[in-house]
Parts: sequence; structure tokens; C-alpha cells
Amino acid sequence: MQSYDYARRQGVEEISWDRFARLSRALAERLAARRIDAVVGIARAGLFPATAVACALRCDLHPVRVTRRAQDAVIARHPVWKIDVSAEVQGKIVAVVDEIADTGETLAMVAARVRECGAAQVVAAALVAHSWASPLPEIVGLTTDALVIFPWDRQVLAEAHWQPHPELAAALKLQGLAPPDLTSP
Repeated sequence: MQSYDYARRQGVEEISWDRFARLSRALAERLAARRIDAVVGIARAGLFPATAVACALRCDLHPVRVTRRAQDAVIARHPVWKIDVSAEVQGKIVAVVDEIADTGETLAMVAARVRECGAAQVVAAALVAHSWASPLPEIVGLTTDALVIFPWDRQVLAEAHWQPHPELAAALKLQGLAPPDLTSP
């Protein structure tokens, strides 16, 4: 499976800020049962649920950056390390959190690196996962094979105007759908 293969998506799953909060709370509750000591959040968008979980569990957040993108354009087939894991994960029970497990490659890569850095235990978690992600995260807030529209991705500011995110607009067009309404939150 190739990441960002939007033609494979069926339907649309819009996540509002309220639904994001509910899904993040559910992740935090499930991770609390695992006695998480620290959260590793995958920048960029994975920091949204990672921060919510870390705040809810009152534990440290350690951001990493692993991406296929530069300036929001996909430039690599596989994720590339930009900011490594903190040594502070050593000996801790760590949740690695991302906003979506599409192929599963990024979460698996970060979880493996957290283990290499000496974490006592690593739990991979995603706010959303597609059924084809391999490996699937241990903890998932929502599993869907639809095109997911997160609240932070609905609109972008370009040339001083808010507009639909061009990547989402193109993905919606593949399904014969219009971009999301910019007048609703």
C-alpha cells in the first residue's frame, strides 16, 4: 500500500473539533490502563492527539518528526527522520501517538526507534487507522477506510484567503465530491 493513495478511499469521514476531543479522551482512557509514563508525538499533525493525550495523562510529551513531506508537498515514498526520539524515554512505558495510521509505516518506524532508545514498553496508538495499515496500532480511536478530513486540514491560508486544502480537494474530486464547506467550523 502506498501512502496518500486517495483513490482507494471510499466515502468521507469528517472529524470535527468536538469529535477530535472525544476520540482523544478515549485514547487517553485506553492508554491510562497501560500506565503510560511518556508520550512520543509524531509531528506535524500527530502532535494534536499526542498533546491531548499527554495533557490528559499528565505525562511528558516528546515530539519527533518523521515525514514524507517538505513544505506540505509529498516528496518521499517512505518516511524520513527529521527530529529523533528524546533519550528521556529510556526505562519508561511510552505511547507513540499519531493522528492517522495510513500504511502503518511511520508509527512502526517511530515505535522501533523508541524501543532502541531503551523504553521499557512501547504502545503504538493512532486517533484514526485504515484497515490496511500494517502493522495496525495497538490502540485506535476510529478505524475507517474513508477519506478522513481532520479539523486542522479542512482549510489552509493561501495568498491571504482561506481555501479548501488542495490535497483534500483533489482527493474529494477522485470520489466525485466537492471540497468541504468553508463556512462551517
